Amino acid sequence: MTDIQVLANQVQEIAQQIGIRKYDISGSSVDETSVQVDRGEPKQVKASNRSSVTVRVWNQNNTVGIASTTDSDAKGLELALKTAADASEFGAKDHVPDFSPEATKPIENQKTVQVPPLDVTQLIERLVDLEKQLLDAHPAIASVPYNGLAQRDLSRFYLNSEGAQRHEAHSVASVYLYSKTEQEGKKPRSAGAYKVNVGVEQLDFEGCLKEAAEKTISHLNYQKVKTGKYRVVFSPEAFLSLINAFSNLYNAQSILDKRSLSTPDSLGTQVASPLLSVFNDALHADNPTSSYFDGEGTPTRRVPLIEGGVLTGFLHSAGTAKRMNTQPTGHANMGAKVTISPDFYHIFAASQPEQTYALETEENLVFIDDLSALHAGVNALQGSFSLPFDGWLVNKGEKVSVDSATVAGDIREVLKSIIYVEPEAEVTPGGVCPRIWVEGLSVTGE
Repeated sequence: MTDIQVLANQVQEIAQQIGIRKYDISGSSVDETSVQVDRGEPKQVKASNRSSVTVRVWNQNNTVGIASTTDSDAKGLELALKTAADASEFGAKDHVPDFSPEATKPIENQKTVQVPPLDVTQLIERLVDLEKQLLDAHPAIASVPYNGLAQRDLSRFYLNSEGAQRHEAHSVASVYLYSKTEQEGKKPRSAGAYKVNVGVEQLDFEGCLKEAAEKTISHLNYQKVKTGKYRVVFSPEAFLSLINAFSNLYNAQSILDKRSLSTPDSLGTQVASPLLSVFNDALHADNPTSSYFDGEGTPTRRVPLIEGGVLTGFLHSAGTAKRMNTQPTGHANMGAKVTISPDFYHIFAASQPEQTYALETEENLVFIDDLSALHAGVNALQGSFSLPFDGWLVNKGEKVSVDSATVAGDIREVLKSIIYVEPEAEVTPGGVCPRIWVEGLSVTGE
């Protein structure tokens, strides 16, 4: 556990000794234990302690130098401060970063949720049992090639020379099961499930097991899909992964760098169906990894991005907020360059639709459960995507697995073609989201 007051005093003393007046430090440490198994035996057991510290130093000319280290003791911090001070002589003179104006703002209702870790033997026993149950779920399930059970204790801090002192710590655990089938005369089929919570005892093992088994079994009977335009239903996980792939829509740094589908003047424009609202909310009650401040010490908050289809907000660091004459939102990451990234999404229906839809009554639907190859199939600067997917053809509630297919489109058209946002949301590791219905997406069969 980091004693932020002791650390702040230590850094202040070192800075004074070497003549540094303005600095800030962001750091984190992770204690992690993870296990994998293979047919009832431990396959891999890992235990690690990782730490990282990023130091920024401003010189008398107000240019900034940055240094990173994994050594957070007095000698490591002193070396990092000296290195950053030396680097400040070569710092950029345009758009020089500064402290967040909210770095010393009090954070209300901050909680520390930590649970005692289980020993490795208990983790292995849990995962071996899950693997066995999944293998026994259906004769066609031949292996669980990818699986994992992990527990982590995370600690983060931020401090600066103007008195900002932030610290938070929490626990998080995760379980992953991915099974594969083998049937004579048929292609291998596979599916998986992933769950996250604050501790191993709180994990939904039963839900993870049931989801992995049901999805895998549902893909046993498959057929080719005809190429054409389809009404498509995105699962919560699939829609979250798609909208996150195009986060430059509301990333202020991308906008200022002119690497975005938006411009500073895009606020207030209609970018999606009036049925859709998208918020980013690190402090959402269903987020097991809530973070109370970002890499610059700015408190996190609920940020509206799209409300009723209208683009209403951007994600900001202190630097982008200053350049766009607004407030930082708590989404900055400290590094060689300050970057901005979203965290936990909350997507919901903005209004009651004129017409509702149900899988049990509609015909010739494509239900997309999981999107693949987002690193290669997304052109974020053009808005286009072409992605393989796992899913089903749905006719009046009956699902038949799609053999092999890709879905393609433009994110701007997809958002505006949403015809239904279901009222019931699901909690996923990436956010809270319902199923999303989109009219007229191109699906290409094998």
